[in-house]
Parts: sequence; structure tokens; C-alpha cells
Amino acid sequence: MPLSNVQICFVGDSFVNGTGDSECLGWTGRICSTAIKQGHDITYYNLGIRRETSTDIAERWFEEVARRLPESCDRRILFSFGVNDTTIENGKPRVELSKTKENTLQILSIAKNLFSILMVSPPPIVEVEQNSRIETLSQELAIICEQLNVPYLDVFTPLQKSEFWLKEVAANDSYHPNAAGYSAYANLVQNWDAWQGWLNS
Repeated sequence: MPLSNVQICFVGDSFVNGTGDSECLGWTGRICSTAIKQGHDITYYNLGIRRETSTDIAERWFEEVARRLPESCDRRILFSFGVNDTTIENGKPRVELSKTKENTLQILSIAKNLFSILMVSPPPIVEVEQNSRIETLSQELAIICEQLNVPYLDVFTPLQKSEFWLKEVAANDSYHPNAAGYSAYANLVQNWDAWQGWLNS
């Protein structure tokens, strides 16, 4: 049965924003476009901000979401962040792993008591050393989500094997793909049991 009056906030960084996509859809726009074509009544808010870390998101997410998700509707949030936390600046990660875990636990613990939520892992980039840090972070985020009973999708592992993703990231800015890469990302989320369960609940 199609969803009715569902409002979804996608909260995260430049990958949520869809930076680099010449079609200005990213993966979030693509999965919502598909859902709407399937007959679901969705209002979609993209709250992705470039360069933001989990610390930035922890400070802003609730106020921004609360303005967009009134109690009168079916309120949902999909979180995805982490790559910026692992970026090296001044000789160290912008956010240490322990702090990212703390931020994530705080965000999700509050959110799950008020909204229906999902989380998607950070994706891979070009740099091998940073990818190692992203992979470790993704594994830690999976553990937190399991502890909180929040559905979690690992896109890092399959995107590392995606020709479309890696080729476009390398050709662009070494971080973000173009349309084909985001389409590969969107396909992973669209085929995720938790996303399908959201749409059919």
C-alpha cells in the first residue's frame, strides 16, 4: 500500500547533498524520485552540508529536522556521515574515532525515540589510507546501530567494487562521483530491505 503524507529528512554531508552530480539528484533524490513514481506520497528534505563532520551534524540536526517534521505527519530521518571525520587536517583526523562514535550514539539515541530512523554508512573515496579509516569507522557505526536497533546499510564495501563509483570519483575531485556513481549508490539503498520496509510499512 503506498505511503501517504510521509516526510523524510536526509541528514548528513556532501554525499547526502549529492555534490558532484551534474543532474543535481545525488542518491537521495534518486531513491525518492523512484518512490514517488511508485505512488508513495513523500516530501523529501535534503539536509546535507558540504564538509560537515559528525560534530557539526550533532549540533544542528534536531533544530533543522524539528522545523520540517511536524507531529501531524509520518516523520522519518535517514542519517549518513563520516567521511569528513576521517579527513586529515593539521596532522590528525578532523574528528577522532572515539568522538565520532560518541556523536553518533548521541544523535541516534535521541532520534530513535522521536522518529523512525535509518542510517547509511560513509562511502569510499580515492585515497587508500583514508579509505582504511572510513572502513574502520563504518564497522564501528554498524556496531552502534546494532546496539540501538537502528537499521544500518554498509555501502562502503560494495561501492569499493563499483566501477562506476571509483571511475567517476577519480575523474572528479577524488571524493565525489557524477550521476552514474550516485546511481550505483542509489541502487544499493533502493534494494535495501530496511528502505523497502519503510516504503511498505
